[in-house]
Amino acid sequence: MLSSAKFDFLIKHYKNKVFNYAIYIMKNQMDAEDVTQEVLIRTWQNIDKFNFNAAKAWMMRTTHNLCIDYLRKNNIFNKRKLDVNEDYYVEFADRSINGNPSTVAESIITEEGIREAINNLPERFKSPFILYELQGFKYKEISKILDVPLNTIKVNILRARKQLQKDLKEYAK
Repeated sequence: MLSSAKFDFLIKHYKNKVFNYAIYIMKNQMDAEDVTQEVLIRTWQNIDKFNFNAAKAWMMRTTHNLCIDYLRKNNIFNKRKLDVNEDYYVEFADRSINGNPSTVAESIITEEGIREAINNLPERFKSPFILYELQGFKYKEISKILDVPLNTIKVNILRARKQLQKDLKEYAK
């Protein structure tokens, strides 16, 4: 496959995932766009150097590293926690259920509770949980992206689920 065809394939399939992950970390659309552009430039520069079958993990790892480097360089990393914001979460409840105001209010409260519970997870649980549950990555891919052993990823996702179950008991009626 030609380099340009490989690159077009990667952009088509992974550009949005790269951007969404950059938004999750950067909390700023312009910075996320800059990181995404830099990832795409580095992808083009290295298109013939990396294993094409591992391109998704390579691109996400590059995204992660560039975001962290940017935040450290600008001394932002310690000033803010990485949170799930309204642009980056799964719609947990259908708000259109018969247009009933109490049902709509309940679903909003539930969504806010879930978002808050995810945001309150320790960082070592939150990142793998979001990559797995909200972004749809596989365990091996998350392990490569975060540079953490595979079994640690599995354990941290399991612990995140258990913590969320505990924190969200009040919503399970």
